[in-house]
Amino acid sequence: MSWAKKPIKGVLLDITGVLYDGTATGGQAISGSVEAVERLVAAGLPVRFCSNETSCTRHSLVEKLNGFGFSIRQENLFSPAPAVCRVLSERGLRPYLILHPSAADDYSAVDQSSPNAVVLGDAQEGFDYETLNRAFKVLLESDNPVLFSLGKGKFYRDKGELALDVGPFMKALEFATGVQAEVVGKPAPAFFNSALADMGVAAEDAVMVGDDLENDVGGAQACGIRGVQVRTGKFRPTDETREDTVADGRVANLAEAVDTILAALSASSS
Repeated sequence: MSWAKKPIKGVLLDITGVLYDGTATGGQAISGSVEAVERLVAAGLPVRFCSNETSCTRHSLVEKLNGFGFSIRQENLFSPAPAVCRVLSERGLRPYLILHPSAADDYSAVDQSSPNAVVLGDAQEGFDYETLNRAFKVLLESDNPVLFSLGKGKFYRDKGELALDVGPFMKALEFATGVQAEVVGKPAPAFFNSALADMGVAAEDAVMVGDDLENDVGGAQACGIRGVQVRTGKFRPTDETREDTVADGRVANLAEAVDTILAALSASSS
């Protein structure tokens, strides 16, 4: 495939919808994905996992994935939580947090008294009127209102069904307050660039494999990274005919993407 003709020296992988799918009992690895990651690592390619998952802590996400058979180290998983905590500390901001209760431990060191900012994560059932209205008031009553959104996805697949992501709630608060959200996570360039820097790989030598055409593929492409979409997770057939974002490649699943990457690697070294 053309997207793999240029040398690939590092691989970025989305998690939900690429490595595993959520189910009513917690989830399961997508067929061939465990072995696909193992093959990349065995080939000596640096791999980083880039996820906007904010409904649990990074630690619990790593434990879940390793319970499915993966061997992932927490330092190789890039998620919005540590990044936004660092920004809050640097700017002296005290957030009103709208998060899933399972993610609370990632913010235990953050001062949340007298909020002067709002942080939106994937709160799921926590996106109720009272909660969003309080966030609205925090932003309107702040002299310099700051709204952080941990990603801006429209929807994702959970327990076999499509579910609203954080993006629609971000847009609602932007509309009501006139405050432009600062996105932490995909598709923000800083998020992709931090993973590239950690690998020591230039953007043009990397590929991002994800199921989200806008945030995985489009976000990566905006940074000069090749974006490949899998037909698993939240993929929809209409993605293939969209003209606003065109994937560099499209594969059935992660296993096929890795087949292509390793075949190209073998051809270039022979």
